[in-house]
Amino acid sequence: MISDKARFDLTIAKFDAANANDPNKEVFKGKEYPKELIYAHRMTDMLMHFAPDASEQVQLAVRAQHICRWKIPRDSYPMDKNGYMQWRTYLYKYHGETAGQIMREVGYDDEMIAKVQSLLRKEKLKLNPETQMLEDVIDLTFLQHYLEAFVNKYSHYEEEKLLDILRKTWKKMSEKGHEAALKLNYTPEMLAVVKKALGAA
Repeated sequence: MISDKARFDLTIAKFDAANANDPNKEVFKGKEYPKELIYAHRMTDMLMHFAPDASEQVQLAVRAQHICRWKIPRDSYPMDKNGYMQWRTYLYKYHGETAGQIMREVGYDDEMIAKVQSLLRKEKLKLNPETQMLEDVIDLTFLQHYLEAFVNKYSHYEEEKLLDILRKTWKKMSEKGHEAALKLNYTPEMLAVVKKALGAA
């Protein structure tokens, strides 16, 4: 019988193998990576920094947060607010089903699979500490690794939209998440953006 640790390690490896098929690439420190694979590793690294004693289901959900996301592109739904919400809702279900299938193949029981799927659907945010932990890690990973590209995406005339998105991100985080966010290694330019958003909150 496979040990609990071996089962966990094999599941993580299978999550990574699925994300390694991402045709979209990101160059980091001169090396090219599949976009969702490097995202998954950044998520785990952030969790280990933010909550090193996180439960097994949180660790699995963190690694599967964007699993195979490229297969459901944003433009497969209407490019408006309602379309965006429909896309996000379907992604929650899709990531849960994809992670659950891998977990089942490796030997996890229905109870653990249901816990991971509930986390990936972001159920009971602000009420379930583990859902909140996942949300904090998502937001911290965004702020640390993706904020600069996000800021560059918006021109000056869209600055208010950018600040509004940052304020909404901040509202989803816990107090512990806020404390961690203020200690991230920002460039001076990105720190100024964060402070401007919080100043307007």
